[in-house]
Amino acid sequence: MPRRKLNWQKQSLSYEQSKNFGKSKSPECMLCKKPRQSGGVFCLYGVYLFYTAYTWFQVMDKNSLQIKHFSVIQRSLFLGVGLFLIILLWQTGHWSRQLALENLQQQNQHQLRLFIANLEGELEKYKFLPELLATNSLLINFLENPNDVKSITALNRYLETINEVANASDTYLMNAEGWTIAASNWLSERPFIGRNFAYRPYFQEAMKGKLGRYFALGSTSNKRGYYFAYPVKGDAGILGAVVIKIELQGFEESWRELKEEFVVTDPDGVIFISTNDDWRYKSLYPLDEEVISRVQDSRRYGNAKIGTLNVTLKDELTGQAQVVNIGDPRKSDHLMLVRAMPDAGWQVHIFAGLGVVNAQVLKSLFITTIVYIALVFLVFYFVQRSRRLKERERYEQRAKRILEQRVKERTSDLTNANIRLLREIEEHRRTDETLRKTQDELIQAAKMAALGQMSSGINHELNQPLAAIRSYADNARAYLARDRKEEASWNLEQIAELTERMAKISRQLKVFSRKTTGQLVTVSLQAVIENALKIVGPQLKDTETEFRRFLPAEEVYVMADMVQLEQVLVNLISNAVHAVEQQSTRWIQLRVATDDNKASIQILDNGPGIAEENLERIFDPFFTTKSEERGLGLGLSISYRIVEMLHGSLTAGNQEKGGAIFTLRLDLAVLREKQVDQRIVTT
Repeated sequence: MPRRKLNWQKQSLSYEQSKNFGKSKSPECMLCKKPRQSGGVFCLYGVYLFYTAYTWFQVMDKNSLQIKHFSVIQRSLFLGVGLFLIILLWQTGHWSRQLALENLQQQNQHQLRLFIANLEGELEKYKFLPELLATNSLLINFLENPNDVKSITALNRYLETINEVANASDTYLMNAEGWTIAASNWLSERPFIGRNFAYRPYFQEAMKGKLGRYFALGSTSNKRGYYFAYPVKGDAGILGAVVIKIELQGFEESWRELKEEFVVTDPDGVIFISTNDDWRYKSLYPLDEEVISRVQDSRRYGNAKIGTLNVTLKDELTGQAQVVNIGDPRKSDHLMLVRAMPDAGWQVHIFAGLGVVNAQVLKSLFITTIVYIALVFLVFYFVQRSRRLKERERYEQRAKRILEQRVKERTSDLTNANIRLLREIEEHRRTDETLRKTQDELIQAAKMAALGQMSSGINHELNQPLAAIRSYADNARAYLARDRKEEASWNLEQIAELTERMAKISRQLKVFSRKTTGQLVTVSLQAVIENALKIVGPQLKDTETEFRRFLPAEEVYVMADMVQLEQVLVNLISNAVHAVEQQSTRWIQLRVATDDNKASIQILDNGPGIAEENLERIFDPFFTTKSEERGLGLGLSISYRIVEMLHGSLTAGNQEKGGAIFTLRLDLAVLREKQVDQRIVTT
């Protein structure tokens, strides 16, 4: 439906009349003869700044830009500067206020259009529903046969269903006399059935064959609502009207969150929709007694008393935008915009506080004052700069001489300090180098100590093949003497296999005992475990300790030094062997897992575990719970230090069911070809 062009001069009744009610003239500024709201206050502000600056300059010291007495020219110049500041502040305040009001007006015009569009959209949803219901045969038949008692229940249920589906407030059917004969609220405590609403304008419009529209306070429900009514026609003409009532309270609530206030007034100027509850059922301007009497006689707003807002027009910007005051003249200035809704006969108003305008004005005044004062002082600065230049040069020459003398003194002190510092650095470097060498030797000594502790098992591994070799050699000599070459050849093959086995053990011991470079490379974790087990294997056999491995299906690679990592595993497994010696059944488990970017190696045993008081000291140097012949307590300390150099962590704890658990965590490696250290001494 096309909108009619709004004729504001004809429809803006409220503010044409409001000019005659409560309008007060703002007092003028004594200096500029302008209203104080548009610039006078800025003049007072400028006078205050001028007086303050003048007083300050009167007491300033002569030696620091500060003058005690002014000549006539100087006084005139200073007075001119002050007056110019006053004029500048007034113009700035007036301009910034106008600009801020224009910006606020544009923003609120958009908000007002959006509010009206939403309100019209809310009404349009229900506009054609009464016309659609009026064609329903159930309504027409009942109006033609009002004594049909059987169809009344079905009609009420039908209206109730329509009301629920449409999410309306009430839906009801009226006969030609205005009596309600069916309603959606037929089961409520206060149904409309049996009530006469012939006095309502929406019914009167419908009986003329038009779409009736009306906003009122329900006389039965006492709830505000907007009514749509449409005639129900039969063969005999207009039989009655079907009415739909919708509530706009939800729409009203949805706009309360905004800082602006929205109101909708009827053709008489009474507010019936408002985001401010205190403004509802009040007029923006005083109404004539005749208008008030007509509104009350129409029972449009029930028994509500029509009041008046204390609105005062302060400035009219355009035909649809005014600056008004509501209530307190000092604190309640608002920008008010008005737009009409011709189809409904309403006017929609938006009230926006002028706090943002005042803040913008004060900001502009502050910036202008600061810039102006800065420019004034800049001029004074350049005037005094030439006079002070020679004095400053003298001070600089004197300061230069003093500085040169101090530089010489400080240079001598600094040279001596640098010499001492270089000596200390060299001493620290030598100490650090000695410490690294000592640490490497200590790690190597720990390897040798571990080999010494496992020497009995290694001797056993070597003595058995030696004894077998001697036996096979004697057998081969005997077979050769008897010319039994096949049996002699088999014995010689066994000797060769045993020799190779002994060579592999020797190579593994050589790899373990050699010094490491300490460089981190990509290392196969499975290969390191295999190499470590070949070292401690004899010890496991001698003590009859069961060793269980739980490894991932895929190869795991970490960043480490292979020899150092082998030494850590040998130390941990060897300690576990010692821990389970006194158990009837002895077992050790090694578990490997990966998570995120880390690989974890856990070594568990079924020994007595670690005493709680020893957990914090377990990695301290020379701390041990073993006898002296079993070690000095350096194995775990060295292992902890090695893991730190590998950028990993080593922790100790106890299992819930008993036994110790050591957890070693290392960084996973990113695999690259030909970079994996997989040295395994095969068996």
